Formats: sequence, structure tokens, C-alpha cells
Amino acid sequence: MELPSVKHTLSNCLILSVISAIVIAQMHQGFALQDRCKSKSWCHECIQTPGCAWCMDPEYKGRARCFQPASDVISNELCREEFSLNPDNMLSVTKNLALTRKRSASESEVGVETGSFRHNKSWSGQGSINRNRGFSGGAAEHERVVQVAPQRLSLKLRARETYSVRMYYSQAEDYPVDLYYLMDLSKSMEDDKNKLYTLGDQLATTVKDITSNFKLGLGSVGNKLCNSCEQETPYGFRHHMTLSNNTQMFSHMVKQANVSGTVDISERGFDAIMQAIVCKDQIGWRDKAGKFLVFSTDASFHFAGDGKLGDEVKPNDGSCHLSHEGYYTRSSYQDYPSIEQINLSVKKNNINVIFAITNSTISFYEQLARNIEGASVGKLEDDTSNIVELIKEQYNQFSSTVEMKHNASSDVNLKFYSRCLNSTGALVNTNKCENIRVGDLIHFKIDIEVLKCPKNRADQFQTISIYPVGIDESLIIDLEMLCECDCEKPGYNDYKQNSSFCSHRGTYKCGICECTSGAFGPRCECSFEETYSIMDCTTNPRNPTGRECSGRGQCFCGRCECEIRRNDNEKIYGSFCECDNFSCERYNGKLCGDHGTCECGKCLCKDGWMGSNCACQTSTANCYPPGSDNNVICSGHGICDCGQCVCDYVRKGRYTGEFCEKSPWENPV
Repeated sequence: MELPSVKHTLSNCLILSVISAIVIAQMHQGFALQDRCKSKSWCHECIQTPGCAWCMDPEYKGRARCFQPASDVISNELCREEFSLNPDNMLSVTKNLALTRKRSASESEVGVETGSFRHNKSWSGQGSINRNRGFSGGAAEHERVVQVAPQRLSLKLRARETYSVRMYYSQAEDYPVDLYYLMDLSKSMEDDKNKLYTLGDQLATTVKDITSNFKLGLGSVGNKLCNSCEQETPYGFRHHMTLSNNTQMFSHMVKQANVSGTVDISERGFDAIMQAIVCKDQIGWRDKAGKFLVFSTDASFHFAGDGKLGDEVKPNDGSCHLSHEGYYTRSSYQDYPSIEQINLSVKKNNINVIFAITNSTISFYEQLARNIEGASVGKLEDDTSNIVELIKEQYNQFSSTVEMKHNASSDVNLKFYSRCLNSTGALVNTNKCENIRVGDLIHFKIDIEVLKCPKNRADQFQTISIYPVGIDESLIIDLEMLCECDCEKPGYNDYKQNSSFCSHRGTYKCGICECTSGAFGPRCECSFEETYSIMDCTTNPRNPTGRECSGRGQCFCGRCECEIRRNDNEKIYGSFCECDNFSCERYNGKLCGDHGTCECGKCLCKDGWMGSNCACQTSTANCYPPGSDNNVICSGHGICDCGQCVCDYVRKGRYTGEFCEKSPWENPV
């Protein structure tokens, strides 16, 4: 019958142990934070420490101006609220056009109300459904397709604190598509060119199935090294057809394009890709469209450094250099672009590169694609017969995936979380969702943290772009890092140079003095020329600890200023803070038995009391036997100690009784 009781008792003990461990851990964390705050001497150092606030009260009487508002009772009591500086993280939604969703009577647009949010942790930003605006497929502002919401936020964020924002993505129906076909027209690809001519209409039809709002364009890659150049002078890149919905023109331009004879094994594909990306106006790229550059070849590629073999030593400038006839004019003057240059241009212009490569060189391009954002590789049959299916496959793979990237500096850390299509699942640390379809709503939670404050003040203001790979839309965050205190800046009301508060030897800011060289002290009242060294606060017989001001104060101008205690009745004093009025002995929990005062660690007893804790009465009245006429203390067989008889011990034993009136002969042991 006792076992259940024992088990219940053990269970309760275990629960209490766990609770105690949690409470103790939280207490240790709280103390650690307080210590971390108190160690900060300047306002900007203080607000760069999570959970800390600064007191700029000119009448502040505490020791540490940087404190923890939630639990540091001392600083809260000593600092007036209007002088407490504890900046909050703040988010403002500045632009939020509604998402363009799939056309359906039951569908509407997703948006978040524009406004400001002030919070220490995050903006929940779950979003609100705007049911009054309908589908934005009409005129004016709503004619623009929107796949990312919101579009712009303003965020003020303290260092080493995490703030969460929400971002939504939905693939719009009938989103515009620009497809630029970059064809290798070296001699080895002549059969492929002829095949592409016959497949031109089929290619156009395939793109039209994807979207009714599409455009096709054409460019070609030649080579400057020539063995037999009967058809056309060799070249690096030629732009044949600006992006257009005229499919007949596309087929015609493919047919008209001439093959150039070459003796160079590697092609000038990088030149061509760079020009096709950066010559935006000539190519006809649209801002709000899915932009696809298909590069078809059977050869490897030249890149930066190879041009030195042909005396092309000038680095590629990554700019557009096309003649009126569409030819690249710097083939003989500039080196090839580097892989990183291609990658940066792809990201800047939101181009999705599809490498349609024959089996002989596909491994080269698979490695290349891993270093170019959003690039993919498809195997091209030797006769190019599968080019249409390849493009369709690569497009479907791209459109069914959304991958978020950002351009934040190393001072800022971003983490992405999403449920993707699992609306009831847990958030997962990922920036990529797959198998999405038109109209699916994808939600990302983005945790933003300023890891450290940049030394350069200009770098404390950053514009961060968070964007889906290959899509010319983004969430722009105008980030201001809260790394400084306004009261530390010239022009602030209480910012005063050569201040009288600072003995005219320093600048008053944020409630404290920044002393000029050679001056020190809370008000710059000390100088090395006028006072003794700090050793005067340590080396003295009255300071046996050897610590500055006995470890209970600070040395200013060669003198100790002792700590202020939380309890106003408790004082630390002395030339070396060696004394206090609260560390004396106690009796029954009372300092000096409540019968004396504590002076420099020792009890000074009131009249009538004595002892190290003042617990003993000096009067001997209680040590005289009642009715005794001889006035003999303790019957002559003891002494009176603290108002009580302490009996003598003799050979036969000890005298006993309240007044030592009983002899050991009367009470043998």
C-alpha cells in the first residue's frame, strides 16, 4: 500500500527538481545579462547589447548607466524614466501591391496593410485578404503582374537581435515570357541550324502553350579564328532578331543565318552570353517577364584569361558593345568574361540561362551551371530534334520551383523558413519550395539579425533585396542598424563641448563626460598632473585585499568612491571602502542583536550590552541569589556572564543551580 505513495513522492520530487533547475538557470542568465550590461561604458556600446538600456539622467546616482530594464531594480529606481534610452526595433510597410492570383471567382488578392510596427522581436505579418479589389488584370495600376508581396519594408533593427518578417510568393497565371535563342553557328552546328529552322513554328507553339504573352528572339555565336570563311566573316556574337511575337520572322531569321567556318575548338560563347544579357534595349528584354536565354552548342567555352593567347589583354568590362548591324565589336580588344562576371550579370538582370548541350561537352556545362545562379543544363540530341521538348522541360522545372536569395552584406544574417505547400506542417529552415503551380501561395518567414555594427557609419544603412531566382521582382528592405545614440552626436540638445558639467575639460553627451586627453573622473575633475596615481587606492595597510578600493568602489583622482547599496540604510565607507555598517555579527537574525550599531564591521554595543554581537547584558543583577544579604555573585561559586551564572568546576564536580548554590557533594555524580 505504500508503493503508490512513494512513487507519487518521487514524481513530485522530480518535478520540483526540474522546476528548480529551470529557475536557477533563468536566474543565472539574468545575472549574466546584468553583468553584460553593466560592463558597457558608452551609450552606443550599451544599445548594441541585446536587452540593455542606457540612462542619460544627469542626476543619475548609480554606478553603471547601462542596465537591464526588466530586472535591474537598482538602475530603474535611480534613473528617471524620461532619461532611459532603450530603442525598439521598428518595421514600416512602405509598398505592398496585392499579389496577382489565378483568375477565379473564389480567388482574391493577398496583401498586408501598410503601416508601422514597433516590437522587440518580430512583425507577425500574417497578411490580410483584400476582398474588395478583385483580380488585378485590368487597367491602370493593376495591369502590372505581381508575384511577390510585400514589395518594400523599412526596418530599424538593433544589433544581435532577431526580427522576423513575412514574404509571400504566388506564380501568376499567363505570366509574360521572353525567350532568346542563342545559337552556335560554327561549322559543326550547321545541321542543327537547319533542324531548328524546321522546328521554329513548333517552338513558338510550345511557348504559346505556356503563356499567351510571349516573345522570341535570336542571336548567334561565331568564332574569330577561321580556316575557310566562304559563307561569312567570322565573329564572336551577332544579334539577329529582337524579341517579338512574330514566329514567322523567327523561322526566317534562323534560315537566313549563315554558318562561319572555324578552326578553334572552344567557342566564344561567354562573349555572346554576356552581350545577350547586358544589351537589354537591343535584345528587347522586358522588366516584368520570365527571361530565358537558351544557349545551344556542341563545344566547350573560353573564359577570362584565354584571351591572352590572342593578345586580348584588356579585361572584359561587362558592357554592351553591339554595332548597328548587331555584331559584337570588342572581340579583338577585350578578354572573355569570367564566370563570376556572367553570374553577376545573370543575377542583376534576372536571366534564366538554359544550356542545351550535346553529350560530348555536357559535363563542362554542368559544372559551369553550378556557378551561375538559376542556370540549368539539358542534353541536346545530336540532330537537335529534342530542342523544343528540352526548353519546355527546363521551363516547367523553373516555373514549378521558387528559390529565395538575398544580397545582404556579411554584417547581416538572413534565415528562411517555410511550410511550402504543407499548410498544416511545421516551418522548415529552407529558402526553396518545389512542385508549385499557378495560384499556389507560398509563405516565407525570414529571420533578420545584425551580427555586428559596421565601423563605417554609412554601412549602417543598407538596402537588402530578397528575390526569387530568375524573376525580376523582389522584397526590398531599407535597413537602418540601430548602432548609435543620438545623444552622442553633435547637434543634439544636450551634446555640449567644453561643458562646465565636465569641468571644461570634456564633452557632455548621453549624461556622461568624455574627457579630453589627460583628464579623467566622472566630471573630468581629475588630471594626472594634479593628483596621485591609482596606486594610492590600493597600497595601504588599511586595504589588506590589495584590490582597488577593496573591490567595493572606484578610484577617482587618487581617492576611492565607494559603491552605493540598494538599501539606503546600508553604507560602504572609508578611505579605501574598507568599512561598512552591515557585515557585523547577528543574533537571532538581527544585526548586533538589535542592541548596538555596526561600525566598520564590528558591533558597538549600547549601554547595558556587550559581546561581539551585543547579545550579552552587562548587568549582574540576575546573578544574585534571591533573599541573599551578602551580595555574593553566583553564591561565590561562579561568574556572571551575559546576566547568567556560569558555575565553577571543582575536584568533586561542578556547582549547579541557577545561582551555583548546589555543591557537588550534595549532588554526587
